[in-house]
Amino acid sequence: MKAMTPLTSRLILPLLAIALLSPSAVFAGDKDSSDIDKRIDNAGKVLGEIMGTPDKAIPDKIMSNAKCIAVVPSMVKIAVGFGGNHGKGVATCRTGRGWSAPAPITITGGSWGLQLGGQAVDLVLVVMNDQGMQHLLSSHVKLGADASAAAGPVGRDAAADTDVKMRAEVLTYSRARGLFAGIDLSGSAISQDKDETRLLFGKMVPFQEILTGRVEPPASSEPFLSVVKKYSMQSRDQASR
Repeated sequence: MKAMTPLTSRLILPLLAIALLSPSAVFAGDKDSSDIDKRIDNAGKVLGEIMGTPDKAIPDKIMSNAKCIAVVPSMVKIAVGFGGNHGKGVATCRTGRGWSAPAPITITGGSWGLQLGGQAVDLVLVVMNDQGMQHLLSSHVKLGADASAAAGPVGRDAAADTDVKMRAEVLTYSRARGLFAGIDLSGSAISQDKDETRLLFGKMVPFQEILTGRVEPPASSEPFLSVVKKYSMQSRDQASR
């Protein structure tokens, strides 16, 4: 094998060091804003599909009172042999001017993956009161510890035990293989996805600024926000009748 010249060494060796010490630095260019834009679009599709099936949707009473809504669209990864999981999605909260811009989130946990047989799932989390909203605004909340959580009731007109469950700060749902149901996500942690926040807004923006409406929603968030607005308003109209 031909030995490297001094010039070649000076050029190649630093690059090898970067690759070994920081692989993400080499491949950072592989990830761009299209990743989060696609995730936002998928979150809107997931919520629209769920709410478009009245007998298996989130109850109107819950949607009409929701303080925040988070959707993790089919991105959950189950670790082999452990049942761990990691998913990415977006959250939005009610403000005085409507729904906030979407805030990129991650959700991690260790037990609920096994309940779902290890496949990718869609998750929907509905924050039901101001206390739960404050926990979410902190940019890191552990369900069942920092914020009380319960598996949410299903069915647009569901009444049984809805009042009891609405005392929880967060109601949680999953959809896998077409089946939509409440799920216990206790032990899972929700955090701000800082990398995708930078991609979406062009800079790091604190979770609280996004979810309290101090940031204008990017154009790419309209598909998701339009679905949230549609069903939260529709549900409010239904609930008031």
